[in-house]
Amino acid sequence: MPLRLDTVVCGDCIAGMRKLDAGIVDLAFADPPFNIGYDYDVYHDKREHENYLAWSRDWTAEVIRVLRADGAFWLAIGDEYAAELKVMLQQEHGLTCRSWVVWYYTFGVNCKNKFSRSHAHLFYMVKDSESFTFNADDVHVRVPSARQLVYGDKRANPKGRLPDDTWILRPQDLPEGFAADEDTWYFPRVCGTFRERAGWHGCQMPEQLLGRIIRATSNEGDVVLDPFAGSGTTLAVAKKLGRRFLGFELSKQYCAQTRKRLGGISHGDPLDGAAEPLRSAPDTAGGVRLEDRRPPAKPQRRKRVPAESQSPLPGF
Repeated sequence: MPLRLDTVVCGDCIAGMRKLDAGIVDLAFADPPFNIGYDYDVYHDKREHENYLAWSRDWTAEVIRVLRADGAFWLAIGDEYAAELKVMLQQEHGLTCRSWVVWYYTFGVNCKNKFSRSHAHLFYMVKDSESFTFNADDVHVRVPSARQLVYGDKRANPKGRLPDDTWILRPQDLPEGFAADEDTWYFPRVCGTFRERAGWHGCQMPEQLLGRIIRATSNEGDVVLDPFAGSGTTLAVAKKLGRRFLGFELSKQYCAQTRKRLGGISHGDPLDGAAEPLRSAPDTAGGVRLEDRRPPAKPQRRKRVPAESQSPLPGF
């Protein structure tokens, strides 16, 4: 079918993608249902195990078919099916995994009998391991280093460094603990009190996270596909960053809200959310002495000693 861009199509993504020509998409980002029983307004998020995998196999096959030979595919997925889908993409679909990114977020799900979940997996896959887009020098992709953030080190690269992919405790305190090729990403989850919260979709991705992906692995004018448009964040960010876009969404309500969202933004608009969430760390470039942190001692009154009782120091 002729490719109608810059819109969201209301309907099943598999059926919709099957109508598209092969090799027309530069970048695909998918945040599918995790099969954990989330309460969507249309989709049933609790399939049998094999049924979920078969469905995942079908929609990922269509994404890969419409992807250009040098295109990139990002998949966001939870713990439950991360391993299965990564193996599927590599061994069955023949993709190459460029990075296994861990998105670490604040305001995670509080758990009582295990460590609280505060992460999701982001698989960065490409069709051709030798030919792909990766804008490593984009200033909006790079992040400030600990040398810049905390220590005011003159040796710091003014361009910053590439994002991490390892555990983050408090990265600004570990200047030597994270190399430039790491990929744990720190972005706050879009919570109910955040200004950018759409209010009608419970699984909203942060614009800054999509901004990093779109900037790093596509160029202006490229076509960005999201088969599970949801709240429309991928499409909104693509529009702001000068990309063409196409999304599919099963829910008529979400489609209507996404179209409204898209109608209210323009190319060049700033992305919502904090671009540098770690900038809030205090700067200790000048150092802090312990005595500077103690309250000044109260001066003590000296007792006056009569002159006749004073004795000279030895040797005097």
